Amino acid sequence: MVVRGIAVLVALVVAVACGSQASPQPAPDPAVVQTSTGPVRGTVADDHRLFAGIPYAAPPVGALRWQGPRPAPKWDGVRDATAYGPRCMQDLDGDLELGRQTDEDCLNLNVWTPPVAGDRPEPKPVMVWIHGGSFVAGSSGVYDSRRLVARGDIIVVTVNYRLGALGFLAHPALGPPGAVGNYGLADQQAALRWVRDNIANFGGDPARVTVAGESAGAMSVCDHLVAPGSDGLFDAAIVMSGLCQSQADLPTAEKRSLDYAAQAGCGGPVPAECLRGLDANALRTPVWYYDIGDDRLSGPVTGSAVLPTAPPVAFGDGKAARVPVLMGTTRDEWTLFVALQHLRDGKDYAPQEYPRLLADTFGADAPAVEAHYPLTAFSSVALAYAATVTDGVFACAGRRWAGDLAETAPVYFYEFDDRDAPAPDPLRTVPFPVGASHSLELRYLFDTGGAPPPSPAQVRLGEQMIDYWASFVKTGDPGFPGIDSGVMSLQPDGSRMIEDFDRVHQCVFWDGLG
Repeated sequence: MVVRGIAVLVALVVAVACGSQASPQPAPDPAVVQTSTGPVRGTVADDHRLFAGIPYAAPPVGALRWQGPRPAPKWDGVRDATAYGPRCMQDLDGDLELGRQTDEDCLNLNVWTPPVAGDRPEPKPVMVWIHGGSFVAGSSGVYDSRRLVARGDIIVVTVNYRLGALGFLAHPALGPPGAVGNYGLADQQAALRWVRDNIANFGGDPARVTVAGESAGAMSVCDHLVAPGSDGLFDAAIVMSGLCQSQADLPTAEKRSLDYAAQAGCGGPVPAECLRGLDANALRTPVWYYDIGDDRLSGPVTGSAVLPTAPPVAFGDGKAARVPVLMGTTRDEWTLFVALQHLRDGKDYAPQEYPRLLADTFGADAPAVEAHYPLTAFSSVALAYAATVTDGVFACAGRRWAGDLAETAPVYFYEFDDRDAPAPDPLRTVPFPVGASHSLELRYLFDTGGAPPPSPAQVRLGEQMIDYWASFVKTGDPGFPGIDSGVMSLQPDGSRMIEDFDRVHQCVFWDGLG
């Protein structure tokens, strides 16, 4: 900027000396932005700009498979950034994004900005969005952020990161002791560093960065709140329906990774070389670390160099990042997963399966849970089981973590409670109501498509949620009271603070289980 100022001054002096006027400088092209690795050309619309598919790290292929992310190589010329980059490798069985390319070279991100206004616009605060999908599926490209950036007047960055076995395999032969697994989490940290180093060129403020995510993305945010390598990379956090307690411990992850390698034909004397020599398509099947009933997760590993301590433990010990946190759940989280089970099998759970589901999920506490949630109190096994997981695994656990975090920083807790939220077509065919299920709040913030249009009241709720989220990204305060004053219930007939969250979700019972 100093060099440019001197050049303009010299031009003016020469013009005056020659008795002529200086030529006006052409306005910069809003579609072209310089990054640390080269310029990119995006798309400019009336209400937003989009720069898509920007590499933030080197392709993690060949010898870089199961290595930490390396810097992206520079390019010559202006790179096209008008189309999303490839999704990371994932199992295509039941794929919801058919037709979208998957590739091992997938470490790219998308930058959504408001339209450029004025010669020196004020830098915008930034939300870095980490997608969900149980750490085995999903991508950054389904989160159309134009409403968030236009109404919220913020910048949104959506990120791809390595998934499944390529992102989280913790085979001990892949690196030094304790340094295996968590490659996908390290990718997210690399993306946050890219934002720190580049976002100013897009009109963003690197001193106001909020890391945010839903489901597995929210669990990732919990991890970043306690991971040493994430310290200082963000200034606030948003945790939407996060299973902050669902990481694998390193011994479990290593054992399951050894089994995975053996099944892939790499159980011999040089497993790392064998694994890195496999075609990427042979690694689409995830390595599973964590079970919840009939559903499973891959993902981060605790007791490792990247994530030494499990987030709930660090929260309780006051060792999380001291930044404002916006945290919440949906009213009927687990109905999504029992609905998906029904769609897979074509039938509901039978009554005799209820004890098994509870035992698989709650272990030795299953008999107490069954006594507290008897089948006679519900219209189906699916809804009974969904209530136990919604209350015990999401709602009351989240409320407890919010209380722990509030000991050292401001925390705001919400519950999305639109039980008529628009749901994708398949979910409307199951024989029980899914209500305000897991992930259904996302379309109130992003244009995700795939569901009936919202009602006028739901449109207003979406606008209110965008205002809350954007206010939090800008100031660290969403505009409603903190956790000590209750829970913000987000409803289309009028959002309001409630004080009966613990009663509705039976939190005294769940907290008593320890």
